Amino acid sequence: MHSIMTNYEDLDHSQGKSDAKGSVKAVTGNPSPYLVTESAGTQGADALSIVLIGPDEQRRAAASIALAGCEGGEVREFSSYPPSLGDVPRLLEQHSDVVIIDLDSNPEYALELVECIGANGASTVMVYSAKADPDQLVRCMRAGAREFLTLPIDHNIMEEALVRAAARRPASRIAKRPSGKLLAFMGAKGGAGVTTLACNFAVALAQKAGQNTLLIDLDLPLGDAALNLGIVAEYSTINALQASDRLDSSFLSKLLVKHSSGVSVLAAPGKFLAYQVTNEAIDKLIAVARQDFENVVVDVGSRQDLTGTALFKDAYTIYLVTQAGIPELRNSNRLIGQFFSSGGPKLEIVINRYEPRSLGVSEEQITKALTRPAQWKVPNDYASVRKMQVNATPLALTDSPISRVIQQMAKSVTGEPATQVKKKGFSLFG
Repeated sequence: MHSIMTNYEDLDHSQGKSDAKGSVKAVTGNPSPYLVTESAGTQGADALSIVLIGPDEQRRAAASIALAGCEGGEVREFSSYPPSLGDVPRLLEQHSDVVIIDLDSNPEYALELVECIGANGASTVMVYSAKADPDQLVRCMRAGAREFLTLPIDHNIMEEALVRAAARRPASRIAKRPSGKLLAFMGAKGGAGVTTLACNFAVALAQKAGQNTLLIDLDLPLGDAALNLGIVAEYSTINALQASDRLDSSFLSKLLVKHSSGVSVLAAPGKFLAYQVTNEAIDKLIAVARQDFENVVVDVGSRQDLTGTALFKDAYTIYLVTQAGIPELRNSNRLIGQFFSSGGPKLEIVINRYEPRSLGVSEEQITKALTRPAQWKVPNDYASVRKMQVNATPLALTDSPISRVIQQMAKSVTGEPATQVKKKGFSLFG
């Protein structure tokens, strides 16, 4: 196949002038090349139609080389931005599946162009830049860009971006796999240990073969899941919720940080941010997360204002974390009576910091207060928890009474046979 460079003035003249093989014929007076390829497994009509817009020749050439290293489809290169935003509909008449734009030549106009293309068609918009500027990344995503590519672009990264773009086309969407399991941890009272359990449970799941796991910290605005795991996150849950109208798998992936255990984390913000969360934004975040992960573990903290969201409607299991004290049992009784008495998601009660010999409350009294038996008892092991918090080493990666219970909880989700745990001083029940 051959290649050409197309100018905006040539759009009307070149439209529809393809040969029988699907390649685009050269336009007279445009000697510079553009690449025409066909994607493996998506030949002919299924090949992506790609537009590359780059006023800077060096940067455009670098993007073009990345495209040449993958099998993405038919590519048209433009050596300038459209003269005005009014030219965008004419550009999109070429039925471009992907539009890749140089951000650095004129960032403000490029952002306007991204937004205009997103508003006028179904094309996937990507931007490329020589600088990995977090603020610009967020601005691009808010404008509607699906991918932020940093030069030099590895052809594998480009190919992955094109695969995601191909999946967005209605005519070529592949059948979606079943949504991942939604597993929510909420506390009957503040300080019940929800974050510690949610973090270690997510790590335990991520350690299981084939269990792609995401931990979302929704204990806003002051959640500390990232602190528990010893990671520093550049972006947060707030970034995802603020851009919920444009949130997709690609955008979400850029907001995550991966822990050494294999669990991906969407952290709470590192500083106090006043933001009014909507149920719709949370539902969108959960839906997108479940498309890409086998397990989505959510730390809700002690918030009860999320009961109208997908967290309660679609949860595979909600773990109600409580303790065997009178205030915690009273709160648990009220929560169960209000939200879990008439069906709904599967509820499992976790009694944290369980010390059977020093409770002063019998198991019979606990069961009566909860209106049902608890499924899990997590022993009180202050020394291990304190060590985890100081060293940022998840308990689930060590052997301790707490980790054994958490491993059993993870096995109950993955379908692995439970191992009998016998340890003086505590027991599993339910």
